[in-house]
Amino acid sequence: MELIDLSLGQLARRIPGATRLFDAHRLDFCCGGNKTLRAAAEAAGVDTAPIVKELQVLAGRIDTSGARDWQEAPAAELVEHILARYHAVHREQLPELIRLARKVEQVHGDRADCPHGLAEHLSAMAQELESHMRKEEDVLFPMIVRGQGPRAGAPINVMRMEHDDHGVALRAMEAMTNDITAPGGACTTWRALYTGLRTFREDLMAHIHTENNILFERFAPAVVH
Repeated sequence: MELIDLSLGQLARRIPGATRLFDAHRLDFCCGGNKTLRAAAEAAGVDTAPIVKELQVLAGRIDTSGARDWQEAPAAELVEHILARYHAVHREQLPELIRLARKVEQVHGDRADCPHGLAEHLSAMAQELESHMRKEEDVLFPMIVRGQGPRAGAPINVMRMEHDDHGVALRAMEAMTNDITAPGGACTTWRALYTGLRTFREDLMAHIHTENNILFERFAPAVVH
């Protein structure tokens, strides 16, 4: 099968560097990972030729980064990785981002380019994400660790739907912040906030990708379309 007819999730799993390429072209590989590259690019109005060419280049490289191939990791180990690398990190990231956003809005609220409502939006994201992670930690992940993953189709579907909601919230965050681009004359706090938002976005997308396209795919494969 040609690369263009594989799903974004399949490509993201198989080719190191594919996720950054998709992100650069605004192709949703985390929540929209079940769409083929052809379908996703057509929906986004993106030319597939340069993407396929770059994927071929990436696929031809030997990964010397030393990064763990989580595709091959035991499910219990992958769960531990998700908890440490993403759940714990998000719980550290969001309170500080909310604090910085409030400060920027308080000090620069009279500027038209101030991200008005960002602190409130991040607070809502934090609440939704905490609820989501708790469901995984209390229900889904214990099932997987106990070897009951094949019977976890229903909670996996719920988690995938909530991942879609997280993706919508990320897009709203980007809209509030001019795609997380600080305006001219932005103060140090404002720039620090946007640096943190970019890291949070990258981490959350990688988090969703790891669950949707690697962990969940083992027990409830998504339908490719």
